[in-house]
Amino acid sequence: MSFAAPNDEAGIAAVIRDAYAARAPLLVQGRGTKSAMLRPVQTARTLSTRKCDGISLYSPGELVFSARAGTVVSEIETVLAGAGQQMIAEPPDLSWLSGATAQQTLGGIVATNLSGPRRIAAGAVRDHVLGVRAVNGTGETIHSGGRVLKNVTGLDLCKLLAGSHGTLAVLTEITFKVLPAPETSCSVVLHGLEPPAAVAALAAAMGSPFGVSGAAHLPPTAAARLGADQSLTLARIEDFAASVAYRGEKLCGALRDFGCAEIWPAEASCAAWASIRDAHVLPADPDQAVWRISVRPSRGPGVLAAARAAGADGYLDWAGGLLMLAGPASETLHAALTDAVRQAGGMWLVLRAPAAWRTGAAMVPAEPPPLAAITRRVKAALDPAGILNPGRIFAGV
Repeated sequence: MSFAAPNDEAGIAAVIRDAYAARAPLLVQGRGTKSAMLRPVQTARTLSTRKCDGISLYSPGELVFSARAGTVVSEIETVLAGAGQQMIAEPPDLSWLSGATAQQTLGGIVATNLSGPRRIAAGAVRDHVLGVRAVNGTGETIHSGGRVLKNVTGLDLCKLLAGSHGTLAVLTEITFKVLPAPETSCSVVLHGLEPPAAVAALAAAMGSPFGVSGAAHLPPTAAARLGADQSLTLARIEDFAASVAYRGEKLCGALRDFGCAEIWPAEASCAAWASIRDAHVLPADPDQAVWRISVRPSRGPGVLAAARAAGADGYLDWAGGLLMLAGPASETLHAALTDAVRQAGGMWLVLRAPAAWRTGAAMVPAEPPPLAAITRRVKAALDPAGILNPGRIFAGV
């Protein structure tokens, strides 16, 4: 198998032009940390963006940051922290799901549009992308957006490419908005609630005036991985120290109908939310499948109950709207989970499963015919020979 890792956009374009001329499919990746997601891509050639890295612009006063796609996220976070700023959507690092030891890249988190707990308060990764540069499936360089917060230049390809998993174009540079990091944080924690009561408590927290930026429920199996002996329901507050202390106490009082709440200070709170963000409270069993499910928060407990009855387990984030579930990679469990999600009107995707099983099973829901037709037209426009990550999302596409 050939492996190419050009160190600039021109090199990436050259590799794609050669592949297009030969009609030779390419596996597109950064450092391979998300290789266990969705369907496996079976090609003889790999194109990696790992050497196309480096920060190209940082203007703290303008809250704008640009970096090449292969730049590792930890480097970006370190630079931002030095100026008291942060990535807004709190992207998770799910490298451990694939057993990867490499660090994830900026291109990888944008291409998958994976967002962390702060998604409920601040939006998804794609909502903060201001501009992109990319190379399409013919080797043509394209760009969309720019480097300012108010930008109406051209067709908005940013949101189209975010979440496309490298099937439409290869991202080479991303510009995104950043915000000041909070001075401190805390979590208001309730113990022993069942999922329906927990989601009701989280809804009350989110509807309060106290600025909750994270809302999750860990059933006993997930909570045990944080050292707890019963379920944990957590609502996070981030801001200036005096404000966090005041709002934490007020939120405890607002939730008194759900039980006696306690406040976890910054150190314990940050550790817990990092585990929730990166799914470290799931079982570390590489033979199990992991599903990421999105539903209306009020439907989260019902889907979780159906998952448990079918043999899976996990936890709720986004105030009940996001379920992270792990269980055997079997058609029976997969069918039970996807049916429960369909009845709840939600969406799902497989974050991890053995490669052989991922080849034959659907990794995302089938699109309705009108939407599938649009998907095919967009793919044909940007990747007419179908050489970029073929079959990654849908078989044959």
